[in-house]
Amino acid sequence: MPAGHDDLPAFFRGDVMSYLFNKPADFVDESIDGFVAANPDLVQRVPGGVVRATVTPPGEVAIVIGGGSGHYPAFAGLVGEGLAHGAAMGNIFASPSAQQIYSVAKAAASDAGVILSFGNYAGDVLNFGIAAERLKAEGIPARCLAVTDDVCSGPAERPAERRGIAGDLTVFRALAYAAERGDDMDTVFDFAMRANDLTRSFGVAFSGCTLPGAAEPLFTVPEGRMGVGMGIHGEPGIDEIDLPSAHELGVMLVERLLEERPTGLVRAGNPRVGVMLNGLGAVKYEELFVLYKSVAAELEAAGLTVINPEVGELVTSFEMAGVSLTLFWLDDEMEAVWTSSAQTPAYNRFDTPISGTRREAEATTLAELDAAVPEASAISKDEAPGVLAVIEAIHAEIEQEADALGKLDAISGDGDHGIGMHTGVQAALTAARTAVDAGCGAGTVLERAGDAWANEAGGTSGALWGLGLRTLGARLGDQEPVKAPAVAAGVHDAVDAIQRLGGARAGDKTLIDAMQPFAEHLMAEVEAGKSLREAWQTASHAAADAAKATADLKPKLGRAKNHSDKSVGHPDPGAVSFALITAAAGATLAQLKERSS
Repeated sequence: MPAGHDDLPAFFRGDVMSYLFNKPADFVDESIDGFVAANPDLVQRVPGGVVRATVTPPGEVAIVIGGGSGHYPAFAGLVGEGLAHGAAMGNIFASPSAQQIYSVAKAAASDAGVILSFGNYAGDVLNFGIAAERLKAEGIPARCLAVTDDVCSGPAERPAERRGIAGDLTVFRALAYAAERGDDMDTVFDFAMRANDLTRSFGVAFSGCTLPGAAEPLFTVPEGRMGVGMGIHGEPGIDEIDLPSAHELGVMLVERLLEERPTGLVRAGNPRVGVMLNGLGAVKYEELFVLYKSVAAELEAAGLTVINPEVGELVTSFEMAGVSLTLFWLDDEMEAVWTSSAQTPAYNRFDTPISGTRREAEATTLAELDAAVPEASAISKDEAPGVLAVIEAIHAEIEQEADALGKLDAISGDGDHGIGMHTGVQAALTAARTAVDAGCGAGTVLERAGDAWANEAGGTSGALWGLGLRTLGARLGDQEPVKAPAVAAGVHDAVDAIQRLGGARAGDKTLIDAMQPFAEHLMAEVEAGKSLREAWQTASHAAADAAKATADLKPKLGRAKNHSDKSVGHPDPGAVSFALITAAAGATLAQLKERSS
């Protein structure tokens, strides 16, 4: 934090909202200036906000939107073709003044006049109304349209009492669509009012947002609870409930919005809706996609056809954690609005069809990909349960040692090695059981176990173990019996593959330091005529000794290399886990009936 900031309000010290600023009083103006500098081909700065970089054509009604700052992409990010001609921007969470609105409208207006549109909040209604009166007094036709999509802020029979939240976007798009096709002001207004009547939104909050200068959020939600129907500035909601799962929330959002299906909507086929799942600031895209999975399923179950769903941040509120769902009920005209092109700094949509042949539906899960069973000999199928038994033993060993491996990794790494290994081997075990039950041969069992390990564990160790098991499985195949020479060759292949693709070499303090001597001893013992069980036992001891010896090394790869001094005196977690696995596998091999090599 720059010197001299300690005496500022908590908001501007970064205790609550902002990390980057210069002078607190200049925050909004500098934000607008930076926004314009980042989008010079699309917008220009004018007193009070921004306008399109291009002049409004004669005869085209100008659409000017606006509200408080702190809601980006609303409102400046929605200025451009297919959306607004200008945006008036107030202070953080505060309505723009009548003067700001008037200034932006004057800059954007053509001879056809201007429609001012905004969320239905008292300050906005007042200031936009004053600006409209001033414009009309100067001979510029002007009308105001307040968006009222929030179903929780007023009863259905009194929609004028409802607030405007993320549904602002559908109304802004309808305004622009009608204006850009050349409709007169009254026609544009009536068209957009119909869009407003067909738009419903429902929002929830998990934590509050913070006003400038305040040390505490505008409102709070107790941990583990959820505010239902709260507004984007902390306006009161209708209830507070226990935090649901993503699926439960998706069901709740859809069910509430379906209670208010518009009347008089006539079109052939299933009802169609434009859908917006909006994050309010702190709920990020991956979480939104988890939620949208349930939303989409619920809408489909209700017999609705979803058109061009929008999932992302459309109307935010700084650091507020929350989401809203908007349904835009579509007739033919409104579907044309929803699918039309728009080009703004924050919202770009194109109505040009995607070229090319649409791909046929393919497998989307590993289980679907693994549904086919490769042809295998009877002897390979007979030996597949033995492979499964080895994986079961490995799973039991890692499950027991996961915490210790994590603590060892935390000395110079991020401490996730134990968790990652346990996640991987659990997935490998599940995949191996499925493969054996399906009648796969020994090689395929190993390959699918490796794929599952890599897929679920992720990270470097997951990829390396997945590669190793797949390589060993490929060497064994599904036709020949599992014999010692093939196993030794497969382990040797796995070491080569891991070194080639992972980049590690002996002495780098990785699992290679245990794996390479294991492979060398296994091959030497097998070539000397030892049985697989005997050769494996000797190689396993060599791996354990090599893993212990890594305590004297400094790591040269991965996160641990950045804290190499801390690592000295402690063995490498990857080498240790490899030694544990070979020991567990060896103990199981000793119990299995071995084929003669």
